[in-house]
Amino acid sequence: MSTTQQSGPDTSLRLTQYAAGGGCACKVPPGELERVLAGLPGGLAGGDLLVGLDHGDDAAAVRIDGERAVIATADFFTPVVDDAYDWGRIAAANALSDVYAMGGTPLVAVNLLAWPRDRIPFEVAAEVLRGGAEVCVAASTYLAGGHSIDDPEPKYGLAVTGLAHPDRLLRNDAGLAGTPLTLTKPLGLGILNNRHKATGEVFPEAVEVMTSLNRDASQAALAAGHTCATDVTGFGLLGHLFKLARASGVSAVVDSAAVPYVDGARASLADGYLPGGSRRNLDWVRPHLSADVDDDELVLLADAQTSGGLLVAGELPGHPVVGELVPAGEHVLRIR
Repeated sequence: MSTTQQSGPDTSLRLTQYAAGGGCACKVPPGELERVLAGLPGGLAGGDLLVGLDHGDDAAAVRIDGERAVIATADFFTPVVDDAYDWGRIAAANALSDVYAMGGTPLVAVNLLAWPRDRIPFEVAAEVLRGGAEVCVAASTYLAGGHSIDDPEPKYGLAVTGLAHPDRLLRNDAGLAGTPLTLTKPLGLGILNNRHKATGEVFPEAVEVMTSLNRDASQAALAAGHTCATDVTGFGLLGHLFKLARASGVSAVVDSAAVPYVDGARASLADGYLPGGSRRNLDWVRPHLSADVDDDELVLLADAQTSGGLLVAGELPGHPVVGELVPAGEHVLRIR
């Protein structure tokens, strides 16, 4: 790959070919991650630390005073699409989502960039950063500086600080039996991103979904008085719902027929495009679920999402109810 100076970004570059994984599908497997985190000292909620390591929530929350809590998070990943600008937008929207998933408002973000300077022209990195900056502008979030390193694989994301009311957080341990479950974005993003990486096909609907902010859904959940939510990213709907139900001491029922998907996701799965992370997600939750559907349906429900929607315990107008929380039973998840 030539690294000679160019007049602008090389749009023929396929960024996804420079990374083994892609997007949130390259997360450390959830079971392995939990085993490692279980041995770490500190980070458990208590006092002014409102949300720590206890239940693997979307971000940390620390009380400043009676009216304000700081929300802190960081998220970055390898390219999920070949277009540098779109990758920057997706990564930024995904990082901001952790704050929205906690019921917060992002205040300031800093860039996290890893770049193989000897393999990909640095002008391409400028396009990634431009995409991230434009999403931060749309989110009314300051973007100020950051950190960059030379790395064999390209990676990009944000560290984000936000604010929330300490008594009006959206948490993954606040679910109550009898509450409906609402999903605010369609699934299937991991499967389509896997197909894009393999073939170069572009899926505009998937890009639109991944670059859409979860701000409005978060604000609607707070306005409705809901207290429990998470976002659906690398562990898939089933993985994140499992964590939510387990943390809340309840079980969850999913109506698979009610779950929306991005166009082309089912056909792409039938054609054999499946991220390894999606299969690992299903393997992780399988001991904890009972299902009346086949494995293809379960894989779709476990598909590793990048910049997915919010999963809210409560109804939100304009979004589908995909299940409900129920009293704890033999299985944490029931799929029908």
